[in-house]
Amino acid sequence: MSGPLLTVDDLRVTFPTRTGEVQAVRGVSFTLGRERLGIVGESGSGKSQTGRAIMGLTPGHAKITASKLEFDGIDLLRVTPKQRRNLRGKRIGMILQDPKYSLNPVMTIGKQIIETLLAHEKLSRSQARNRALEMLEAVQIRDPERVFGLYPNEVSGGMGQRVMIAMMLICGPEMLIADEPTSALDVTVQLDVLSILDKLVAERGMGLVFISHDLRLVSSFCDRVIVMYAGRIVEELPSADLAQAKHPYTQGLLNCLPTIGTDRHPLPVLERKAEWLA
Repeated sequence: MSGPLLTVDDLRVTFPTRTGEVQAVRGVSFTLGRERLGIVGESGSGKSQTGRAIMGLTPGHAKITASKLEFDGIDLLRVTPKQRRNLRGKRIGMILQDPKYSLNPVMTIGKQIIETLLAHEKLSRSQARNRALEMLEAVQIRDPERVFGLYPNEVSGGMGQRVMIAMMLICGPEMLIADEPTSALDVTVQLDVLSILDKLVAERGMGLVFISHDLRLVSSFCDRVIVMYAGRIVEELPSADLAQAKHPYTQGLLNCLPTIGTDRHPLPVLERKAEWLA
């Protein structure tokens, strides 16, 4: 495939409220190839809404506009609901933040994974079960047969997140959006999940949009970084060059990170400027 996998040009997401319209995403533009692109910013910066707009998961009362929102030549603003459903799960997947709220509590893990697979492929139940068990093993779940029959409340947060990854990757999507996939996990489990994502992206040649508030994590994991503030992109640069960021907001985020071996008490507070909102 030539050209970018995903093209986003002047994306805007607006929500009506009692006091007027709120612009959650304001003129966001970027492209994604078969790479790992990080989107970082504080809570409310619009990064999750950007991912949801791409997936078509924005609430119905919101207004979405863009000069171009295209995946592999498909205009995502003009596809029918049926075409959108065919894309979701099959060619585009999204890992949501917390498996406690994303997995169905009254369905077993195996049934939920099989449901995803059967929605897009014609397989027998036994074939779907075998594929699901193979995928659970691929995301480093040691006893897939046992986990297959468990309910979400019976697994740990780290295992639940691996189940979410398995569910999103079972149909072999070409693009994956991971929205804070490690925020609810402890550090050692975070590293395991990132290792799984890194391996699967490398082996399958997927494009990955990795949404996070953790600059240090994104700088070590992603190829490029987009920094968002108040619904806009304020800076875009290779992750290796993050320490040389030019925008004062990015510099402020980096400056707020604690450093081992130095006395920084109290930690500096990020100063926001009105002109960043313009």
